[in-house]
Amino acid sequence: MPGAVLELQVPEESPWFGKTLTVTELRWYNKAPVIFLEGIDDRDKAESLIKAILLVHADTTILPNESDAWYDHQLVGLKVYRDGKEAGEVIRVDHMPSQDMLIVKSGETEILVPFVKAIVPEVDIKAGKVIVTPPLGLFEEIEE
Repeated sequence: MPGAVLELQVPEESPWFGKTLTVTELRWYNKAPVIFLEGIDDRDKAESLIKAILLVHADTTILPNESDAWYDHQLVGLKVYRDGKEAGEVIRVDHMPSQDMLIVKSGETEILVPFVKAIVPEVDIKAGKVIVTPPLGLFEEIEE
């Protein structure tokens, strides 16, 4: 990991916009990884990076070892099918504290679909589709 170059995703008005950072060291503290960055050698500089998203370029030709693991870019663009009918398209994946969410564009609406086996039983990257079995009310209004 030392020597890895990270891109920064920050607002345009940030002094870090358009810049990269190089990892100088990786240490573990309380079972959590902590990276040290070239040129970030005091608290003020470190605090200027709060909320910055560090982007790591990964070799996406190497697929995850697990049969039910995917990279976000593999899921974005997949058609979502419910009861044999197209219900939308995955436009992004949000990683929430409790679980990942597939964000599905259905018409003009964005639907947050919990990415769990009970609701998303099948992902077929080669066929370009995701099968969903959502609970009542996730994709439609519940009639009183």
